[in-house]
Formats: sequence, structure tokens, C-alpha cells
Amino acid sequence: MSPNKHNRIDPAFKAIRKEAQKRREAFIEAPVPKIHVGMATCGIASGAIETKTAFEETLAKRNIEALIHTTGCIGHCYAEPVVIIDHPDSGFPPILYPEVTPGKAQMLVKLFLEEGDPRLEHILGATVANELIPSIMDFSRFNKEKRLVMEKCGHIDPEDIYDYIAEDGYSTFVKSLHLTPVDIVNEIKNSGLRGRGGGGYPTGKKWELAMHAEGKVKLVICNADEGDPGAYMDRTILESNPHQVIEGLAICAYAVGASRAIMYIRAEYPLAVKIVNTAIQQAKELGLLGKNILGSDFDFEVEIFQGSGAFVCGEETAMIRSIEGFRGMPRHRPPFPVQNGLWHQPTVINNVKTLASVPPILKNGAAWFRSIGTEKSPGTAIFSVVGDVVHVGLVEIPMGVTLRSLIFDICG
Repeated sequence: MSPNKHNRIDPAFKAIRKEAQKRREAFIEAPVPKIHVGMATCGIASGAIETKTAFEETLAKRNIEALIHTTGCIGHCYAEPVVIIDHPDSGFPPILYPEVTPGKAQMLVKLFLEEGDPRLEHILGATVANELIPSIMDFSRFNKEKRLVMEKCGHIDPEDIYDYIAEDGYSTFVKSLHLTPVDIVNEIKNSGLRGRGGGGYPTGKKWELAMHAEGKVKLVICNADEGDPGAYMDRTILESNPHQVIEGLAICAYAVGASRAIMYIRAEYPLAVKIVNTAIQQAKELGLLGKNILGSDFDFEVEIFQGSGAFVCGEETAMIRSIEGFRGMPRHRPPFPVQNGLWHQPTVINNVKTLASVPPILKNGAAWFRSIGTEKSPGTAIFSVVGDVVHVGLVEIPMGVTLRSLIFDICG
């Protein structure tokens, strides 16, 4: 990248971050209660839309001013609809309420927001340390997790790009534009990140092969064809923090020399498709996708391809056939997709969780990532735990934690 274009990147992104911080500060400093409502698929299926409507109607009826902030899923699906209320004048910290029905929403507006009674018998706990209320971190379902991929899930509005940028989002991508592709690939190699889609192939090695592959046109694909029964990790990440996946996808493309990406998402995930599409459009509007990103000479376009629900298309060569318009059937390898992939071009295919791991690695360094998990499999793993356990939902824990600990200690 030419030096004069380097000089355009930072001022352009600095202006975007300034606007994001301004919006965040205005929200935080507003002297009114803030009501955070989880609106991912698990929340909506449990009645979160009706709960949000009940808050809106009751606030209007009682003439109480408050801000409603929609978020994604925090992973605690057993507690949906989940609501966090931050009432600055109450003397209480932000409080997490589980299973907030429309009736409970009406009660909380009247008794807590209006009269100052937080109804402690209905709480799960305080989201920050406080002597008045038990902290949610006292529960093993919270304190045994280590969140890298899901860190922002349930905290930001997935349909507001400024919410993500205010949390330092896209800053790692901007940092990457100052590095050489070799530097980026080496950092991912040194981190020991392995593919989170099931195969466990070293991500840095895959990127290195694609970077050196012959071909003027190279492509990257985000594999969100999650078809395993009971699995909803990728769907929840896309619904709760799509920008971290897009940021990882952009870093991958820059590193391997691609200018186009396809996000292969199951059509059975309509909310994920909608939210990802919104995220792509917002990133384009801010110049974080498209031509000459932030004034640089890097061009990058992202599009969505909706898979029709064939389980086999989660396998990368079958996915390629599906995108090309054929029946999704695996083919023999070699050649591997990084050599001869989509439309016979070198193609990198990474899972949602793999791509979402990239920004934290480049932000904190390979040594930091290697300090988590095991020697051969650093980092974290995300599990969707369903069935006969108390705390059903998503759990992100370091690699190496036993299944016994996950099932009994964390999920009850």
C-alpha cells in the first residue's frame, strides 16, 4: 500500500470513531433509566418482542422517560427474555432480570422505575460488583466462561454499527491495513488458531497457502452453514455481533489478497440474514467496505448467499458446488480450495467462530491468545448446550475444560 494512502486511513477512521464515542457518551450520560432487551432468536421465541412492547406502552402510559436499547443474545437462553435495567437515580447497579414477561415488564416500570423498588425477588443478579445485590459473577454459569468471540454479544445493538465501533470495533482491521499480509499471516500462525468449524486445520497455514497461491482473483467465504442438530453458535454470533465476523473476514481478505467475500448463511436463519445484510450496508456507508476503503487502495465487497439447508453443504467443497449453482456434493481433494476453489479460483473458507477470533488475536497478540486454552489448541470453544440441564444456552470456555465441568459445574 502506498505511503500517501496510509496517511488517509487513520484520519478517516478517527472521524468515524469520534462519532461513535459521541453517541455512546450521549446514551450513557442521559439521566434516565436504560432498559436493555435481548432480541436474538432465542429471546424473540420466548416473547421478547411482546416484552419490549409492554415496556414501551407502560412507559408511555405512566409518562416515564427511559431509553430502550435492543441487544443480541448473552448466551443465557434458559433465562429469556433477558432484560437489564440501569436506573441511575435508584442507587442500584445495573440489574439483570430473567424471564421478563409483559406482565413483569409492566410491574418493573411501576415499582422500580417509578417507585424505586427493584423487586429483588425477581432478579438474577447485578451485572457489576455491588454489596446490595448478589453479582451474576457469583454464579458458575457466568464466572467459568472466558469470552473472546462472544465478549460483545448481548451488550451492543447488532443493527447499529456505531455501537460496535464504540467498543473498539474495526480498529484492528484499520491496524491491519498498516501491516503487510505476511505480518498478519505470521501472527495468525503464531497464535495457533485452528479452524472452529470442526476440521481444526491451522488457520494461519491455510491463509499462507492462499496468499502464495497462483491466481489474480482470490476469494474468501464465511461458512455459516450450521446444520448440526441443536447447534446455534454461529447463528447467535451473527445475530448478536455480525461486525466482528465481517471485520475478521476483511482482515483475512487483505492478508490473502482477495477483494470479494461470500457469507454462506442458511436460509433457515432469517434474522441472521437480515442483521448481517444490515451490517454490510452500514459498513459500506461508512467506507469500511467497498472501493478504496478509508482512502486506501484496498477494495473489498461482501455478499450473502443463502443456503437451502442441506447439511452436507457445511463441507467446504460441497459449499463451493452449491454457490456455483450445482447440487452440493463433496469432491476429492487435492486440489484443495486454497489452490482451486470457487469458480476455480484460490479460495479461503473459514467458519464464523474462526473469523470472529481474528480481531481479538491481532488486537492482543499471538502470545496472549496462546495463554488461553491448551498448547495444541489455544483459545476458546463455544458450545450450545441443550437437553436436560438447568442452564441451557451458549457457553464460551477455554479449550481443555472437561465435558464434565461444562455439563455439571457450568450448566447444572
